[in-house]
Amino acid sequence: MAARAWLSRPSQYYVLSLTNAYAAMLAKENKDVIIVCGRYEGIDARVKKILNAREISVGPYILTGGEVPALAIIDATARQIKGVLGKFESLEESRVASHEIYTRPEVLKVKGKSYKVPKVLLSGHHAKMNEWKDKTRSKPE
Repeated sequence: MAARAWLSRPSQYYVLSLTNAYAAMLAKENKDVIIVCGRYEGIDARVKKILNAREISVGPYILTGGEVPALAIIDATARQIKGVLGKFESLEESRVASHEIYTRPEVLKVKGKSYKVPKVLLSGHHAKMNEWKDKTRSKPE
């Protein structure tokens, strides 16, 4: 089964790719959404017609069922609903990519080797920290 799930709502049946913009539209235009997940071979074509379902692709790969694509649709859509993330800035739609993330402890020891948090991130100097983040931020391919 391709990585897809079907949404049941009044609409024409067609294949869409899951994007943040589409997830935002789902969140805005729908109060209730039913996600039907196929398993192995997919969903009977008659069911798709009866439900007037819209097919959404979450990627060009094969999975054994529609549960993982359904979770992707739920997560991408729910985060677009006001209050789900706590603050608007958490959407991060405008960011190209996240900077590297470091957590505690300050030093991780694995197989005798120490991996340290960069000193600039421990300095408390926000301008220098932001400069470091800008330099290390991943660039789109």
